[in-house]
Amino acid sequence: MTHPVHSFDPDRLNRIRSWMERYVTERKYAGSAFLLHHKDAEVFFHACGQRSIENKVPFQRDTLARIYSMTKPITSVGLMMLVEQGLIHLDAPLSEFIPEFNDIQALVPGATRLDQTETATSPTLHHLLTHTSGLSYSFNPGVLPEAMERQDLLFKPNQGLLADRVRDLARLPLAFQPGARWEYSVGIDVLGRVIEIVSGQPLDQYFDRQVFAPLGMWETGFSVSKGAGDRFASLYSPLSGDAMALNSAERGGETLRMVDEAGSSPFENTSTFSGGGGLIGTIDDYAKFVGMLRNRGSANGHRLLCPRTVDFMLCNHLPGDIASMGPSSFAEQPMEGMGFGIGGSVVLNPGRMRVPGSVGDFSWGGMASTYFWLDRENDLSGIFFTQSSPSSSYPSRAELKALVLGAVID
Repeated sequence: MTHPVHSFDPDRLNRIRSWMERYVTERKYAGSAFLLHHKDAEVFFHACGQRSIENKVPFQRDTLARIYSMTKPITSVGLMMLVEQGLIHLDAPLSEFIPEFNDIQALVPGATRLDQTETATSPTLHHLLTHTSGLSYSFNPGVLPEAMERQDLLFKPNQGLLADRVRDLARLPLAFQPGARWEYSVGIDVLGRVIEIVSGQPLDQYFDRQVFAPLGMWETGFSVSKGAGDRFASLYSPLSGDAMALNSAERGGETLRMVDEAGSSPFENTSTFSGGGGLIGTIDDYAKFVGMLRNRGSANGHRLLCPRTVDFMLCNHLPGDIASMGPSSFAEQPMEGMGFGIGGSVVLNPGRMRVPGSVGDFSWGGMASTYFWLDRENDLSGIFFTQSSPSSSYPSRAELKALVLGAVID
């Protein structure tokens, strides 16, 4: 597959710099970094603001950030590596690996209580990968999310063994029959447990050996490494309460209220390996992962996946766009014109999305407003790091994509 070689207008690229600094000046983000690649070459990098307002230290290239749901594409790649080894297949029922999901219930349509259920079949691994399993998140609206919130089932870094949290989840009914709808969920956390069972390794060790070491992602892991705490960015929120409690979100007067910092963060002593949202890393580390996807499975002299597997991951796995599957869940970006692949979203129609881009763009983000996208048509990839929760606070993703495409001239 050949891609066009593009030219970039330096003045238009500098609009990205101005945009980032305006977000800091307006106290939307404490600090941020953005990295743009074209055909494996770095085209643009800029960092501004602070990683800790309280300590007055700058947000830099080596800043460690919570990538939250940008963990999901990494877990998805880890699972697909097991698929390529013939150890699992995507139509396998989850109950084949975790027996607690064998005799499960699903809420009946329109349920208002947790006991209004019907018998359900076990979701498949593919259902979990594509958020069509019937699982949910505690910050979504609905009966199941409310139960998850009461039990604090969010796979936080300090909630004990992954196996125990998955067993707790299996005691609750599904929000709907598998395959019936699309709803953003902890399904990728459950797949992290499947990886542990199939590989015989804790998820942190599996990632270290199978993904991070081959790609040279030495700064990425589930915990802040010893001696690196001074590079760990603080997390801020414009909400007055829990920065993750979207069902009862209330804005306060302070847009940069600090909610987690080095020295007292649960990420400094992690016990729960969340494949859905638990990783910390640097922007350059994540660029190595995105570069592997851009190069169809190979980077740093190592091949993680074959090209056809990556192509399979980056195509739409839904019958239409996400909006057509009736989601009521939290969304960080438009669902019209947007499909979903293995580990991230896929642009089907940029016009329906109302965001400039290319058909086939693959992307995902994290709750702290981090974001990446891969434009395979133009061989472009962009990665944005900041630390502000929730990610739905500002339209930074749409604005950033428009700025990048506005700098491409031919």
